[in-house]
Order: sequence, then structure tokens, then C-alpha cells
Amino acid sequence: MGGIADFEVSFPSARADVRVMAAASGVPAGDLARITHCETFPVLADGEQAWELALDAARAVLERTGVPAELIRQVVYAGSGEWDRPFWSPAAKVAHALGIEGAHCFEVANFCNAGMTAVRLLSTPGALEKNTYALVLVGDRLSRMVDYGDPDSKALFNFGDAAAAVLLGSGPGRFRVAHSAMRTDGGWSDYYAGELTGSRVLIRRGEHRKGLADAYVRHFTALVEDALTALGITLDDVSHFLVNHGDRDMHQRLLGALGIPAERSVFNYDRLAHMGGTDTLIALRDLERGARLQHGDLIMLATSAMGFSWGITTLEYLG
Repeated sequence: MGGIADFEVSFPSARADVRVMAAASGVPAGDLARITHCETFPVLADGEQAWELALDAARAVLERTGVPAELIRQVVYAGSGEWDRPFWSPAAKVAHALGIEGAHCFEVANFCNAGMTAVRLLSTPGALEKNTYALVLVGDRLSRMVDYGDPDSKALFNFGDAAAAVLLGSGPGRFRVAHSAMRTDGGWSDYYAGELTGSRVLIRRGEHRKGLADAYVRHFTALVEDALTALGITLDDVSHFLVNHGDRDMHQRLLGALGIPAERSVFNYDRLAHMGGTDTLIALRDLERGARLQHGDLIMLATSAMGFSWGITTLEYLG
């Protein structure tokens, strides 16, 4: 499989505030803080666009690596499908702004699992010609889809915004994609759905059902087993296990179910909420910047998404 040559994360300029949410929803700030785990976190400002954040991240990656635009053959924008405006291509917009012409530009919608889905699609053997690259852009506007005036939506009040750019190459790169395993449980396909309210798409949850937390553990555990079997390793061979920040309790429960010590994961809940599909990339960046990675380390990225989909992407750090 191919690999990640480089990646970057970009944050928006505004911050959500639990006190503002409490005033709008009528839910006590203390109750909301038990959901968000921090008092403020990054969100898009009024008029700020997710695709522009992705462009910033992509520009930083290309400047740092020096990869010429003509070697990038595919540009993919990954997220929920709410692309700042209806019926257009943010992938093509970013590519044009970067001077990437002649590439195939398209979108992948798999919610917060979309980034790793795109990595999976483009890192398989033959997906890229030798000495060529693909640019995966991860961007969403989750915070703009949450209704702070609806107390029934409080479980979503931890939705923040960030964007990322991942440069994939035909070679192993800095992070070799060792394995990818994903699955979807269609029984939860419409548990959450968008509702058009005025000019906004707002996320609404259907009638409450039990069992989703158990489904998280069941599907993630099965995918981890798939990856271990395919790679011929055990969990002891996995140096780090990174989980998206949808729910801290679920993060801890999953580690406990798998028998993975907390110190082999990354917890950013004190400063960041659920930053969409960038959660595990932020954690991966933290590991590298903190000099916590060594050559040959295996890192599992556990990503999940509405729909409901789950994925385990295993990377090998080559440095």
C-alpha cells in the first residue's frame, strides 16, 4: 500500500463557548461541560468556510514538501457532504486555487470516517502511478449544523471544526498505510439526519434507541481483530491507538474493552472537542511533535461516523 508523505491541520478563528450554549438551550453549563469537557473550543466564525481551512492546510503541506502541482493526480475532499454550499466541488475549488490542473477532483462523503475512507481508496496498490501523489482534504462545518437552542441536541454540542490536508504518495512515505478495515451498520443509518431549517442544515436525532454504544465496541473490536489477523501481529505490537473525539466515555470504554492502557492513546478533551474527521490526525500530529514516535511504530486510527460506519487504519511510522 502507499503512504502519507506529509499532513497538516488547520483550525478556524472562532470558539464555541459552553456559557453561550447554556443560555441558548436552557441546559446548565455544568451539564454541558460534562459533554464538551472544555469550556471553549474551535469553531467556524460567521462567514468562514471549511474549504478555505482545507486550502490553508494543503498549501502548508505543498510548501513544506516541495511537491510540484503537476505530480498531484487526484484531489479528494472528504466529509459529511455539507460542503459550505450546495451542488459544487470543493475539491476542484481547492485544486484550482493551488494551481493543480488536470487532476481528477471529487468528494467522498462518509461523515467523520470520510478522511480515512479516502486514504483507504487512494493507498491501495495501483491507485496511484509511480512517483505521483494524491491530496486528501478533510473538512466539515459540524458546529454550524448544531442547534444550540434545542436541548435535545445537547449530545452534539461538542461538535467543533477543523480541516486537514493529507498528501499521499505511491511510496511508503513518512507513514506507510499498513492496513485498512472498515464496515457500516445500516441499522443506524437514519438515527441522525439533517433537517433544512431556513438556510441551514441542522442535525436532528431520531427517537432514542439503546445499543449504539455496544455497537461501537462490537464493530471496533471486530475491525481490530481483522487488522491484527491480516498483519500477523498482536495488540502488544501496536504502539499507539488513536480514537476520534466523539465521546470521551466511549474512548475510555473502547480502550478498556481492548485492554489498551490509556497512555498508549491521546486525550485532547481538555482543549479540543470533537473536531470532525481531523481528530485522529490531530492526535497523530501531537505524537510526532512530542517525539513519542519511533521508527517502525504501528499506530491504529479508530474512526467512526454517523451512518453508522467504523474504521481501523493501521499506519507504520517510518519518520
